[in-house]
Amino acid sequence: MGLNKKQQKIVEQLERRVELCREFMNDWLLFNQVLSSYPNSGVNKAQLENQFLKIKSKLAREHKVLQQTLMDDYTLDGNTMNIISGATSLEAIYSQSEVALKKLQTEWHRAFISINETLGVIEDKKGRAERGEKVFLVTADMLAGGKGGGGGGGMAPGTKNLLIAVAVIAVIAVVMYFDIGGIGSMYKSALGMQ
Repeated sequence: MGLNKKQQKIVEQLERRVELCREFMNDWLLFNQVLSSYPNSGVNKAQLENQFLKIKSKLAREHKVLQQTLMDDYTLDGNTMNIISGATSLEAIYSQSEVALKKLQTEWHRAFISINETLGVIEDKKGRAERGEKVFLVTADMLAGGKGGGGGGGMAPGTKNLLIAVAVIAVIAVVMYFDIGGIGSMYKSALGMQ
């Protein structure tokens, strides 16, 4: 059984997300490779500095695109961009203490694991979509109020607010009726209902 047009579009969007995430991960590995090569003897430090600045710039650009494309699938470690922005130059990094270098390496590894987890979630979602399962996919046009490519349904505008208001009123009614923690009596006296 083949996929319908809507399902095929979701698979294509997920393929793009997988591709972007893989590219980011490969560049993240290159960032670490350049970083780790700097203290080796016989390396061209000026060339490595240049390569380091280029990969940092590329990661910063890719990160923003990745964040905007992945939407709800974006679960990268919040420290990822702090690592990139804090690493001003290779010379500055290696002039720090050994403790600071170890901390940077630990943060890099934490971000690497986070990138891999994100990639795994997207690949799983793509696999399920290819098998014809319904998967929910938040897209930019959904957030802008347009039609989305999900299959998970959704609420009409205002429905979410109405449900929240009803839930709050129900909680207040229960608290007042059962006088939970004396709060119900307080509400009743404030409203002149006692």
